[in-house]
Amino acid sequence: MGVQQFGRKVSLIVGQDAGDALDLSQLRIVFAIKRGDLQTPNSLRARVFNVSETTRQRIEQEFTRIVLQAGYGGNYGIVFDGTIKQVRRGRESQTDTYLDITAADGDSAYNFAVVNTSLAAGSTLRQHVEAACTAMNPYGVRLGYAPDLPNNPLPRGKVMFGMARDFMRGAARTAQAVWSIQDGEVQLVPETSYCPGDIPVITSATGMVGLPEQTQNGIAVKMLLNPYVKISQLIQLDNASIQRFENSLVVQQQAQNERVALQARLQDDGFYYVMTAEHHGDTRGQDYYTDVICLAADVTVLPDTFKDKQTVPPDNVIKRFG
Repeated sequence: MGVQQFGRKVSLIVGQDAGDALDLSQLRIVFAIKRGDLQTPNSLRARVFNVSETTRQRIEQEFTRIVLQAGYGGNYGIVFDGTIKQVRRGRESQTDTYLDITAADGDSAYNFAVVNTSLAAGSTLRQHVEAACTAMNPYGVRLGYAPDLPNNPLPRGKVMFGMARDFMRGAARTAQAVWSIQDGEVQLVPETSYCPGDIPVITSATGMVGLPEQTQNGIAVKMLLNPYVKISQLIQLDNASIQRFENSLVVQQQAQNERVALQARLQDDGFYYVMTAEHHGDTRGQDYYTDVICLAADVTVLPDTFKDKQTVPPDNVIKRFG
């Protein structure tokens, strides 16, 4: 799927989970969104200019939810849906005031959801995941995509008491998967697989800016803002356009060279797994981009023994598990 990017569209709605809401789309909005397949919740920082005093008070005192949609005429959708954590007002100049809104996706569930239940003998990993997600339900988070999990029943009953995130972390480790919260849903994805869905084709004709680059973190791609680039799903790139990583000649960095060759390698058919995506834009400025770091769709997960070979840890490497 490749859609041309033309005709910007932005919608910013703040309100309650059910009830009144305000549409701030006609005002100038500057936003930055960080999303990833990490356990750390996704975040939004939005600056809305010249908000009236009445609107400011309602946002600060009444509203808890924020939804940002962005994209282009033929490629438009939700890029963030989460809970307002802080509202700050300020002044940029003598004539322009602003309201800063900081929000998180699933932050309350991640920080406060507690599991307190017991399962009879014969329980499976799927039931453990469902119990953890049930504890997150009161905080607006439910179970989303999850693959077929190991079906080995436990011979004894299991008592589950503690933070829901800890049980999700343990279940993900057992299933050799990564978990995250995306738009209010817990997502569990195998380390060597990906979520099903449409696959955007990223080329210069569909919004790619510059050329992709192979880095120690993965394949870095910059494009015009694209809401269809989803965490843990695939995008398609032309391998001929990817700028290759330059290996170091330093002896102590040879393990890093090997790690890049294995973990950040190019995929033969051009399909890449989206590991992180950052959307940032300005409705009255030039900034309106999506920055992605991705991995080959069938990338090999490095064994723990490989870490012992890396005598000098590389700088600025993304920690996949948060």
